[in-house]
Amino acid sequence: MSIHKEYDFDSIVNDITNHPKFYELKHELHHGISRYEHSLRVARMTYSITKKLHLDYERATRAALLHDFFFDEELKECTQMETFKKHPLVALKNAKECFDIDCKQADMIETHMFPVCNRFPKYKESYVMSTCDKLVAVHEMYRYKASLVMGVWLIFIFNMITIQK
Repeated sequence: MSIHKEYDFDSIVNDITNHPKFYELKHELHHGISRYEHSLRVARMTYSITKKLHLDYERATRAALLHDFFFDEELKECTQMETFKKHPLVALKNAKECFDIDCKQADMIETHMFPVCNRFPKYKESYVMSTCDKLVAVHEMYRYKASLVMGVWLIFIFNMITIQK
């Protein structure tokens, strides 16, 4: 991102990234990195694409940053599939408690797990953000989580070989 675009991006999200509750996402693991970092990646990609498409990039960027604004503790009783379906609603509730969220942003946050969430997004920005989230997640899973799992398996295999000697 150019310096001008980075400044523009920062001016759009600065109040969110500096909010104490949102900042706590740095301690939540998500796809092998923090949920804070994941959300920033999705927001940056959403910002770039929506701006190039002449869509409402400011609201889209803010919603993208807040799309996973939830904590594991809030969904600890849920199965993995329930978490997929429920976390957008929890993220939306948290976003509304801390920030001024309009209908378009609410739709973007609530439907970002489409088609898992059984509700069609209403806005072009919602589709863009949902797609960006999936692209970023696949990249993170491949780059960070897969290598973490591979490392654990290699350590396990090394230990098994060492024990047998």
